[in-house]
Parts: sequence; C-alpha cells; structure tokens
Amino acid sequence: MSEKIDKRARSGLFRQRLATAMAESGMTQARLARSIGVDRSTISQLLDTEAARLPNAQVAAECAGALGVSADWLLGLSDRREPAADLVAAALTMTEAPRALVDDQIFAWHREAAGYKIRHVPAGLPDMMKIPELLHWESEPSLGRTTDQAIGASRDRLDWMRGARSDHEIALPLHELATFARGEGYYAGLDPALRRAQIAHMRELHRQLYPTLRVHLYDARRVFSAPITVFGPLLAVIYLGRHYLAFRDTHRVQAISRHFDDLVREAAVPSRDFPRHLEELAAGF
Repeated sequence: MSEKIDKRARSGLFRQRLATAMAESGMTQARLARSIGVDRSTISQLLDTEAARLPNAQVAAECAGALGVSADWLLGLSDRREPAADLVAAALTMTEAPRALVDDQIFAWHREAAGYKIRHVPAGLPDMMKIPELLHWESEPSLGRTTDQAIGASRDRLDWMRGARSDHEIALPLHELATFARGEGYYAGLDPALRRAQIAHMRELHRQLYPTLRVHLYDARRVFSAPITVFGPLLAVIYLGRHYLAFRDTHRVQAISRHFDDLVREAAVPSRDFPRHLEELAAGF
C-alpha cells in the first residue's frame, strides 16, 4: 500500500489483520506467543482495541512467519498476504520437459488456457501441424516401440487443442521451413514424399482454420526468439530443452507477449501469405 496513514490507523489495521490470520489458522494467543518466544501479554497488547501499539520489526516478522503471511501485509504495507518467497515461487517455476509428442504439463497448460489465445514460437515445426509420419520419424529414436501408441495419444490431445476454442498464433523462422523443404540439417534423410505431404498438410490446415490459426514467418537474421508459448494472460513458458521455465507474474507475461508482437510485426511472410509461401516451397521439389 502506498497510502500514508497515521500510527493509530496502522495499528488498527495490524490488529485486524493479526486477528484475522490467527482465526484462519486456528492459532491461539498462547500458542502464537510460544511460537515467537514472547509473553502472552505481548500478543494481548497487540490485539487490544484500546491501544495504538505497533510491534517492533522482530515481533512483526516472527508473527508473520508463524501465521504464514507477509509481514508487509500485517503492517498494512501490502495487500498481498503471501510471503515474498511464496510470491516468487508462484511467479516462476521450472518443470521437466520430457521427450514426448505432447507431454502432460503442456497439455495441462493448454486446458487451463482454453478459450484464450495461444501464442507459440516452436523449437521446430509446430507439433499441432505435423502429420503422423513426421511425428513417427522424429520420435522413434527416443520413444522406440511405444511410438505408435504415443502418436495415437498425441493426436487425440492435438485434436483437443485445436478444438478448445483457443486461437493459435505461431511465429516460425523462415529458415526452419526452408531446411525442412530441402531435407537439410535436422531434416537430413527425410523422404521427399513425406516432406511434400507435410507441406501440403500445413497448407490445408491453415486454409481450414484461418484466422483462428495464423502462422507468421520471421527472418532470424533480423530478429531472434527462443522457443516460447504464451497462454493468454495466464502464463508464459520458455522451453530450455530438458525443462520449461514458466512465468505467471503479469509483468513477465506481458513482456514475453510484447516480444511475440515484435516477431509478428517483423514477419517477412505474414500469415495471409503463408499458403503462397508453402506453394513456392512445394514447387521446388
């Protein structure tokens, strides 16, 4: 709270919040006093409606710790009850990113954000636009005999994601599609017929779903992006390879959203020209 208030008003707010926190946690005066190492009379004085008393910093901090709230909240300096460590933990989490076609965590985030716009910079071609043959080629080295089962499960989840009333906006570097079409780099050895089928599938999928699905191609020599996903206003996730960094605080979600806006603004091929670009790539086979 940025508003300046006098000692009597602040002590009244402290007394009210201390009593509320004690009631919600089932903490008696005697138990709180034992927890923080003071006499019971000290707690009684802090709760005395006739006194205008504020605790010293040590007692305020100990009360907050025992009650699981923020000392700033008790003292009327903040409207957030959570301790600072809990706020940080909630704002930033690191979770494992297992090698899977659609892992449980990503799917859970999609379900949480159903109805919101999903904005995505993939690490390669977008999973939700891949044909089963490409999924099989990519996942076989790591998933082995379970590939077919994993693909079946992933298609169900990808179908759910496409039908979840969420708009999907994808920003993809130009060179990713170019190397795929030529069968170079990561895609070396990939059958030309499969590559043609994948390009045709992306074109048809874009035709069917546009404008709820939009794909923008940016020139990575002008702008760069790590793999990210922004789930509406709820959270933004950065993909590290073995882990996801997930941010839930508004400031960082908005910052990563603005980064995505820059990619779209700088797109060499805007979404409306995406099908024509795919046609040009297919003509090169």
